[in-house]
Amino acid sequence: MSRRRRDDGADAAAISRASRVVTAQITVAAAAIVVLVVALSVAFITKQSEPSELLEKPAPGQTKIYVDANEMLVALIVVGVIAIALAGLMSWVIARRAVRPLGEALRIQRTFVADASHELRTPVAVVAARVELLGQEIEAGADTAENLAGLRDDVRVLGDVITDLLLTAAPPAEAEPDRPTSVAALTRATIADLRMIAHQRGITLSVIGDDDAQLERIHTRVPTSTLRRCIVALVDNAIAPSPEGGSVEVVLATARDRGYFSLSVRDHGEGIVGIDPQRLFERFAHGDGAARDGTRSGFGIGLALVRDIADRYGGRIEVADSSAAGTTFTLTLPRA
Repeated sequence: MSRRRRDDGADAAAISRASRVVTAQITVAAAAIVVLVVALSVAFITKQSEPSELLEKPAPGQTKIYVDANEMLVALIVVGVIAIALAGLMSWVIARRAVRPLGEALRIQRTFVADASHELRTPVAVVAARVELLGQEIEAGADTAENLAGLRDDVRVLGDVITDLLLTAAPPAEAEPDRPTSVAALTRATIADLRMIAHQRGITLSVIGDDDAQLERIHTRVPTSTLRRCIVALVDNAIAPSPEGGSVEVVLATARDRGYFSLSVRDHGEGIVGIDPQRLFERFAHGDGAARDGTRSGFGIGLALVRDIADRYGGRIEVADSSAAGTTFTLTLPRA
C-alpha cells in the first residue's frame, strides 16, 4: 500500500511538473507576441510624435487627433503586462485540463500493472509447480492423467483471470443489439454450459421462475455476451462456497418496477464472512472464506465486473441476503 502511495505521489508530481512546463511555454510564447505588438505600437506612436508629423496640416475634410505620447506609452505597457498575466493564467488553466486525462491514464496503467502482477503471481506459480510435478512423473514413468487434468484446469483459471483483468481495465464498448435479448432463453443456455463445471463437485444448478409464460416475455437491451458474462460471474461465485452435492438456484422474476427484471443467484454456503458485503463489489476484495475444495474462492474481479455492467446499463447489483444458510446476489436490469 505504501509503495502504491509513493507511486501515486510520484505521478502527481510528474503531472504537476508537466503542467508547469506547458504553462511556462505558452506564457513565454504569448508574452513574446504581446511584447512584439507593444514594440510595434511604441514605434508607430514615436514616429507619429515627431515634430514634422505634428506640424503637418491635415488635408481638407481630414481630422487629426493628438494624444500625449508618454501617456500612450504607459497605457500600452500596462495593457501589455495585463495581457501577459492573463495569458499566463489561461495557460495554467488550459494546461491543467490538458494533462488531467493523461494523469488519469497513468494512474489506471499503474493500477492495472500492480493488480495484474499481484493476481497472476499465484496461478502462474501453480502452473509452474504442476509442470514440475508432471516432469517428475514422466521421468518416473508414473500415470500423469490426474496432473494433466489439473494442468488444464490451472490454464483455464489463468485464462479467466487474464480475461477478467482486461475487461476490468477497459470494458469493451458494445453496441446495442438489433433485437432484444431473451433473458430466460439466455439464462437457461448459460446454466446448461455451467452444469459441466458444477457436475465435477456434484452441485446442482437450476433455473426457477414463478410464471414461465411471463418469464419468456422478459427481454432486455443489454447485449447477449454482456448478460452472459454477468450470469457466469454470479454463478461461478456461488459454486465456489457451495458444499459437495449442494445446489445453486438462479431465480428470474419481474422487478417491482415493471420496467426492470431481476436475476438472483442463491447458494447454500456459509455466508459472507470477514468483509462488509458491499465491499465485495470492489476490485480484488475478498472475504475470509475459501472454496469448498480448499482453493481460493475467487480473484475479486467477477463481482466488480458485474457491478460495472449494471451501472453502465442503468441497473444495480446487491447482496439480497447472507447468513449461515447461504448468500443471495440479485442483479436488476432494465427490460426492453
